[in-house]
Amino acid sequence: MNQEMNTGWGLIGASTIARQYMADAIRAQEGHFVQAVMSSNQERANQFAKDCNIPAAYSSLEAILADPLVKVVYISTTNDLHFEQAIAAAEAGKHVLCEKPLALSIDQAVEMAKACKQAGVLMATNHHLRNAATHRKIKELIQAGAIGKPLFARVFHAVYLPPHLQGWRLDKPQAGGGVILDITVHDVDTLRFTMESEIQEVVALSQSASMAKEGLEDGVMAAIRFENGVLAQIHDAFTVKHGGHGIEYHGEAGSIFGRNVMSQQPVGEVILRNADGEQQIAIEHEGLYVRGVRTFCEALKGNGQPAATAEDGIRSLAGALAVLDASKSGTRQEVRAFTL
Repeated sequence: MNQEMNTGWGLIGASTIARQYMADAIRAQEGHFVQAVMSSNQERANQFAKDCNIPAAYSSLEAILADPLVKVVYISTTNDLHFEQAIAAAEAGKHVLCEKPLALSIDQAVEMAKACKQAGVLMATNHHLRNAATHRKIKELIQAGAIGKPLFARVFHAVYLPPHLQGWRLDKPQAGGGVILDITVHDVDTLRFTMESEIQEVVALSQSASMAKEGLEDGVMAAIRFENGVLAQIHDAFTVKHGGHGIEYHGEAGSIFGRNVMSQQPVGEVILRNADGEQQIAIEHEGLYVRGVRTFCEALKGNGQPAATAEDGIRSLAGALAVLDASKSGTRQEVRAFTL
């Protein structure tokens, strides 16, 4: 492959998600390759590059952004670093695909989006669940009126945080840890995507049961009112080993059940239940990250929008922060407005 004629990516953060999913998802796109990886620890960067067959390894943001073959960056560092890294990437003229949550505040996320827009580079959010064939099918069913007017939704996403991911998510508030910024932001985005509606207000209670420290939460239950009138219940946790996960939508004419669908893997099933009985909906699964990167690459060529835009990332962050604020204050919270 003539790399000069193709689009090189830089991985900012030698993360588990970059290793397990994103490197291969990038390589699955015609004309795209992984040029470099950056970690604050040079030894870790070197080992990551060796393991993943990546040409260059850097230990500083300045170095990876100075690589002339890097045209796009994928940011998957801890949540507190996204802001600085995305701004620097924009100033260096690099396109940005950033992990969720985009930042620790709405103001920071908006500034990131504005910086990319001013620099003339594309910015998107790596909300993988909206790329799942299951959730896209659910959205199609809702929009087609399969359950009539939607009334309620329920997300059960209480899982067990595996040991290799435990660390800053459980004991570093300054890094943006806690289950709400890690999982609830996904649920919010998925609900927004499938119903094409925005959050109005939130009430919530959180829990620090056994894993989280330093004032962070490892479980939360929230009730959310959407602009379309739907009331949604969310149950998220790091502490539940055998609960399973899924999503439900209940309307005036029927219900949809998504089982085993809150996953990074292309798995799960969708059941439609109405007056005609119950039927399993046919699903053609594909890699969530492969599809997400594909829509981003198409947008780079001027073909449509990324699966989750920068604005999507900001709106889903705003919803998650409303849940966080409601759980801390014990009061009903409205989602903060913003302008780009």
